[in-house]
Amino acid sequence: MANSEKIKAAGKTAIIASYKTTWTSQLFVLGDFYNLQAQVPNFAKDYTANKAKYATTPAALRGFEKTQEPFKKGYYNKDFQATTYDDALKMLAEGTGVQYPMLTSAIDTINQNYPDKVKDIGVFPMPSDNAEINGLTVWSPNSIYINKKSKNIEAAKKWVEFFISPEGQSVLASKSKASGPYVVKGVKLPDDTYEGVKQMQPYFDAGKTAPALEFVSPVKGPSLENITIESGSGIKTPLECAENYDKDVQKQAKQLNLPGW
Repeated sequence: MANSEKIKAAGKTAIIASYKTTWTSQLFVLGDFYNLQAQVPNFAKDYTANKAKYATTPAALRGFEKTQEPFKKGYYNKDFQATTYDDALKMLAEGTGVQYPMLTSAIDTINQNYPDKVKDIGVFPMPSDNAEINGLTVWSPNSIYINKKSKNIEAAKKWVEFFISPEGQSVLASKSKASGPYVVKGVKLPDDTYEGVKQMQPYFDAGKTAPALEFVSPVKGPSLENITIESGSGIKTPLECAENYDKDVQKQAKQLNLPGW
């Protein structure tokens, strides 16, 4: 927030918001999960069992508060309701907008559209309120599945083994740059990796990462992106938004027949 104040004073957009592309509004809440888990280690388990709520867990509520605080401070771009994801990446690449809460897959898009600017893009974790807590919320890599009715299961297994080997990943990296550190033992980031991705590696090395909540709990409400827009636009208070999200997730939990709901 101190950075943002200086950036605003310099006449640039401190924090980019792109609410025209509605899913992008969720990143403050989703990206804050490392900080939440560090303070409330059992949150995911209790949340899944209907024993913990966003509205009544201060560390969880902070995600909604962090979504609204930049709005109140005037740090968002003035037309953020009409700004798309592509618009936001253009602002970031050109430096008219300086900070953007976003997944690092965005760096790949910036490389495609603004290859001369990609080296200017760095990455840092969603800040905690406590300087002692500082780590990355990460989204897990894609998975590869084999149809159990396949006639070539053994051959497919051999291919998968090759794919995740250092040699296989080297072939992949020669055609597609990594948007995050590898999570396969023995496979390291190539020298030509995006600078922003290289800045993530120390957090992985230090064990200062946590999977996003959606990877450790099946409970995610369908309306989160609309609720975070309300918080980020100042339409409702963060507490009201958290309460609404707690109601929203009930539908999902009941559909999944989770115990405790």
